[in-house]
Amino acid sequence: MKKRIILYTLGLCLSGSMLSCSNLLDLQPEGSLTENSTFSNYNNFISYAWQFYGTFPGYNGSAPNAEVNGDLFANANANATSDWLWQRVVVPSKSSDYSDPFTQIRSINILLDNIDQATNLTEVDKKHIRSIGYFFKAYQYMDLLNKYGTAIWVEHAINDGDKEVLYGTPSSRDELATKIEGLLNYASENIKVNGDGPNTINKNVVLALTVRFGLREGTWRKYHQLAQADKYLRLSADAGAKLMGANIPLFNDYDQLFNSESLAQVPEVLLYKQYEQNQIMHSLASLARNSAGRWDLTKAAVDLYLMKDGQTRWSSPQFDGDKNPYDEFRNRDRRLYFTIPPPYKVEAKHPTYTWTHTADVKDREYIDLMAQLSVDKRKTLPWMNWEGLILKQEPHFVDNNLGQPFSVSFTGYRFYKFSNKIQRIQNQDINDAPIFRMGEVLISYAEAKYELGELDQSLVDKTINPLRARGGVASLQLGSIPVDPTRDASVAPALWEIRRERAVELMGEGFRFDDLRRWKKMDYAVALKRGRYITKGVDVPANAPIPIENNQTQGYISYEGKTPGPFLPHYYLYPIPAAELVLNTNLKQNPDW
Repeated sequence: MKKRIILYTLGLCLSGSMLSCSNLLDLQPEGSLTENSTFSNYNNFISYAWQFYGTFPGYNGSAPNAEVNGDLFANANANATSDWLWQRVVVPSKSSDYSDPFTQIRSINILLDNIDQATNLTEVDKKHIRSIGYFFKAYQYMDLLNKYGTAIWVEHAINDGDKEVLYGTPSSRDELATKIEGLLNYASENIKVNGDGPNTINKNVVLALTVRFGLREGTWRKYHQLAQADKYLRLSADAGAKLMGANIPLFNDYDQLFNSESLAQVPEVLLYKQYEQNQIMHSLASLARNSAGRWDLTKAAVDLYLMKDGQTRWSSPQFDGDKNPYDEFRNRDRRLYFTIPPPYKVEAKHPTYTWTHTADVKDREYIDLMAQLSVDKRKTLPWMNWEGLILKQEPHFVDNNLGQPFSVSFTGYRFYKFSNKIQRIQNQDINDAPIFRMGEVLISYAEAKYELGELDQSLVDKTINPLRARGGVASLQLGSIPVDPTRDASVAPALWEIRRERAVELMGEGFRFDDLRRWKKMDYAVALKRGRYITKGVDVPANAPIPIENNQTQGYISYEGKTPGPFLPHYYLYPIPAAELVLNTNLKQNPDW
């Protein structure tokens, strides 16, 4: 990987020597000599392309931050509610959401424009390099389409004299989606099957992006009453079928997918961002072990996790209630334990690196369980801060922190999915980040097939049920779907279970906000965000300033209160930055902004 990082840096340098633009509308002419020397052989093309991999966020916090805009996450900071849900989004002057993709597209177009002039490349090599460019170009335009519904199509690298492109008319949604489909189809047919070696863009990675795009576009069209929904659902399903046919196994350890020092030997992970000590590191694992990480799950999120018997918490005899944390977490989908710290208490005089069990045997139930399910470098209990100081108990509240201001929560459901104890050095985390994995492919394939009217039990057994089995949950049987009183009456029971599985499997990975937008179900997110059930004087001191719904002394925690009202319809698309509208009068603002 060290060689890969050096090449990636070289690609950035080569690109940086040619790029001075910050967005589509701020460009400088190119130096042909630099391009000629950069694109002189196959290895140089591939080295230049390493920079494109930097577009994948990896473990930078953007995924959990985006989740706060949905229904399943909250931010455990004062006055840190979502602007989208509290109707505070305004038209920005500028926005990196709009400009960054165009910066990437320009770099990609430079690569694409130089392929045909490279006389020392074989046709196979040219098609492969073009496929890499098309993959990343599709990825950027997918982002623009998802957020804005439209964008200016840029075929070639441009300079400030290309007025027709700079100030041109944006492509319609139909035009843009068709172009993205074309890029992905070409790439899937022409990219080298194994790419340029391990952990590079290859045929399976292209298919995985196609699954994602087709499902997102197809369901957006269906639920926003646009034409050609089935066209894109079929695109997704066909790509999914090809990946299913490759018989790529699921990894048996859900937690290790996100907290491994190396994902190199994990076939389920089709592409990942690799971190290396003293080369490329992140801080996301540390944030769940210090005072800065403040992401919580909501009560609605926890209630999605099934019992081991495959029933919901409302229908299962295994559910012991939610009036105390030990009962609530018992007999649940194991993925819950790898996403939220299970409850416990230990004897530990802060600050200390040592601990002993309490005299109450119930306080060790999940300590013993996690000793079976995990290892010391990942999620054994008791939890500890970044340097190893023992956390005395979970749940651990901001407003009742027992003198330990780290690893705190508002809702009592603290998010720690990407956290581990690999390093005892703060903000130098090295666990690898999955970018595309079969878990996403399986649940997306099931959803696409349902939307096409092609879901049956045999397909459920190949998609949803392997994911459930990994969580220690009984299989879904379409003929006996469990009762869920929280099911949206407008969503069929089978589709509700698919969406449940998607939420659980991909929890915290940055999908939920976009999922609710494409389903046109942002009304879920403007509902009251609740936390755990607590009783003051029992679970916390009677005078603890933890707000409970309706100002009661026992009940569900409620920090945020109710949002102003229904989700505004025009919020389903992002506003185009005002500066772009001034520069290009052919751009039109999205409706009602």
